[in-house]
Amino acid sequence: MEKVVAIVGRPNVGKSTLFNRIIGKRIAIVHPESGVTRDRNYGEAEWTGKKFFLIDTGGFVPDSDDQFNKHIREQVRIAIEEADKVIFVVDGDKGLHPVDEEIANNLRKNSKGKEILLVVNKIDTNIRDVLKNEFFKLGLGTPYAISALSGKLVAELLDDLIKGFEENDETPDERIKFAIIGKPNAGKSSIVNALLKEERNIVTNIPGTTRDSIDSVIKYHGESLVLIDTAGLRKKSKATRNESIEFFSAIRTYKAIEKCDVAILVIDAMDIMEGMGDVSDLKHSSFKLDKQDIRIIDDVLNYKKGLLIAINKWDLIEKDSKTTSIFATKINEHLKSNKSLKFIFISALTKQRIHKVIEEAKVVYDERRKMIKTSALNDVLLEEIKRMPPQAMRGKEIKINYITQLKASHPIFGFFVNEPTMITENYKRYLEKKIREHFGFAGVPISIVFKKKN
Repeated sequence: MEKVVAIVGRPNVGKSTLFNRIIGKRIAIVHPESGVTRDRNYGEAEWTGKKFFLIDTGGFVPDSDDQFNKHIREQVRIAIEEADKVIFVVDGDKGLHPVDEEIANNLRKNSKGKEILLVVNKIDTNIRDVLKNEFFKLGLGTPYAISALSGKLVAELLDDLIKGFEENDETPDERIKFAIIGKPNAGKSSIVNALLKEERNIVTNIPGTTRDSIDSVIKYHGESLVLIDTAGLRKKSKATRNESIEFFSAIRTYKAIEKCDVAILVIDAMDIMEGMGDVSDLKHSSFKLDKQDIRIIDDVLNYKKGLLIAINKWDLIEKDSKTTSIFATKINEHLKSNKSLKFIFISALTKQRIHKVIEEAKVVYDERRKMIKTSALNDVLLEEIKRMPPQAMRGKEIKINYITQLKASHPIFGFFVNEPTMITENYKRYLEKKIREHFGFAGVPISIVFKKKN
């Protein structure tokens, strides 16, 4: 499992700028007004071949000094608890601040042997390097004098940061892994318990009971499968004073997504129905998926993992023989998706179709590993291309001559073209649609690449 590094410090010292510098792309909002980063940001970073999760803990500004100090203490405490290493950022331009001293005290007292790297930011010239000296009094060793904005000496910081982040030389776990994910209180732990046929996890009606990812092993037709029950992802608008705990719970969830082969996203059917207005005519009712569920779907597909959407509490829905297909169609329409999502409608409470969850997740797993013969791809898809060829660009005819599947898990298809840079996104979506029509891959993200023909 990758190491976790947390960036802490008071607002407006450059934490988000350093985060973006290390990640290598602009993710966090950077603005000179203090407290802009109210939502924490995280991402996967890599330096000299070693990967780690990097967390920008944000710079929330409460209404009073007392609240501010309390928030800082909680933020530092959770960072120390959850991270393998901590980067403590201070402002070399503004100089030493009393809050810096409070953070340093907390770090020294509670670090539990974890390495703390003190970083003096905004030292953009060698002449300004002397500004780091007053920060020695924080008692956290020799400060790194950097400029997150220009990148000055950030490489040296990263060289020291990744020391001890060795490659995992353990034998990889080849068992199939399914991660049970979703918002709090959707019924994830209840589903795991039903699958395990034991009260392995605490089940309550309090959102956020499960904070740790818990691995369980079950047998499926003689094969060992790993179930990962994860912490719920809470809407940011509903974050409480324990928002630091919720945030790090989200980190664990996304690490579970990274580890799994197929993510089983649990969605509460009643949540969907609440936003549908008149349900007497379900087909024509307004429909909206929760933004957090949409984000989870996008994240799973961006990780190129298989996805099974489990609509839970189906026993509470008035339905007929067409209700399940209407739900599935409306979700795909709402996402404007050609990704052929796969659904199962269940009740953890009554055990309705619970036994089918693993069966359907295994189908998605097999689809993700599927390889299509080159001859079959060319026989079918070249005919589709002939019926609807790519549009000529700048007077040039675009010809696709040959198709092959380059890899599985996740599936990647190569199209050999005379002008690969001229294929439009619309035509790429058309090709994906035709691949799915003829060869399946339900619940599986696929990639298409265009290569210059020989």
